[in-house]
Amino acid sequence: MRIAYLVNQYPKVSHSFIRREILALEREGLEVTRISIRGWNDGLVDEADFAERARTRYVLKAGALAIGVAAASAALTRPRAFARALRLAFRMARRAERPLPYHLIYLAEACLIFQWLRQAGVAHIHAHFGTNSVEVAMLVHALGGPPFSFTVHGPEEFDKAPLLRLAEKIRHAAFVVAISSFGRSQLFRLVEHAHWSKIRVVRCGLEQKDFETESAYGDSRNLVCVGRLCEQKGQLILVEAARRLAEAGVDFTLTLVGDGELRQEITALIDRHGLTDRIRITGWATSSEVRSHLLRGRALVLPSFAEGLPVVIMEAMALRRPVISTFVAGIPELVRDQEQGWLVASGDAAALASAMRRCLDSAPAELQAMGQAAFAQVSAQHKVETSARELKRLFEAGGPDTRSFQDS
Repeated sequence: MRIAYLVNQYPKVSHSFIRREILALEREGLEVTRISIRGWNDGLVDEADFAERARTRYVLKAGALAIGVAAASAALTRPRAFARALRLAFRMARRAERPLPYHLIYLAEACLIFQWLRQAGVAHIHAHFGTNSVEVAMLVHALGGPPFSFTVHGPEEFDKAPLLRLAEKIRHAAFVVAISSFGRSQLFRLVEHAHWSKIRVVRCGLEQKDFETESAYGDSRNLVCVGRLCEQKGQLILVEAARRLAEAGVDFTLTLVGDGELRQEITALIDRHGLTDRIRITGWATSSEVRSHLLRGRALVLPSFAEGLPVVIMEAMALRRPVISTFVAGIPELVRDQEQGWLVASGDAAALASAMRRCLDSAPAELQAMGQAAFAQVSAQHKVETSARELKRLFEAGGPDTRSFQDS
């Protein structure tokens, strides 16, 4: 079976979980066509992402002329299907995040992708994130293309569900994937009970090699935070918690691995609190560099305000490192307080500082036991081979649609 993965921007530094999923599906015997709307010249740091870029077709790279010609061809040769897709584009533009011209562009993009998929013999389209790439996949289907599905990660999709017309997308999809039970519950809220059965939990997975690193637990006093520097991840409150520890005379250092829109504000807060000798920001890092930081650290700390279920938590647990995080979204489904680490109320700097201090005060044997518990938990829930087999079953059960590439 040949399927297509459609992503707004692929590959991307923070989307290694999509790459792992695609490669695992190929190991399961599926043929995967990679399509991205944009991103062919964005900065990458990982060799595996460079390899994926070479395998990916980019819609906007084809140029406005090719997209326009594809739209005109669809209108002339498939008038009924084009009219159906055009009506859908108008419907999706009502009270949406973006005005009508954007949705007409999505339709034109869908016309080009329709041609690519027909030439490749693709039987199913799967998109990641409930944003414009899903609308494009839905319009491809409306044009007479194959059935589509998508994975919702959160929190952006949940925050903007009405503006993204997420309920409409769920209704049209063959099935929808949530990465946690919490995520599934948020999708249940959006649609009628009749559509609940198509919403499935398929957890993001790690590859076998991610579980094979053995590392003795040292006496590091360094805590590691990995993630985009943005309001969702809570790094500003992490700096406030670090200030409390420093004022209490606690010996520690903190490494922030990542980059993003809040870097300047975070750096300014570090300077203001006089923590430049304790807190370091590395910028973006490769997968191997992230692993090295985690292995050298005492624990992962991720004080998120909003989440789906962070892959970096899985990665840290696979490396037998305890996790300090928050009772947010799908995180408690993987990390149990006092077992695999510590969970605190989101937004509470005092509680976060207390959990960080408990970690720093814990004996190596206690931390090692937590790390082993973390390893056992993530091994049971988050292997990419298991996730790929479930996705393959869903793809095969969902089609191919007998109307694909025939209804004009």
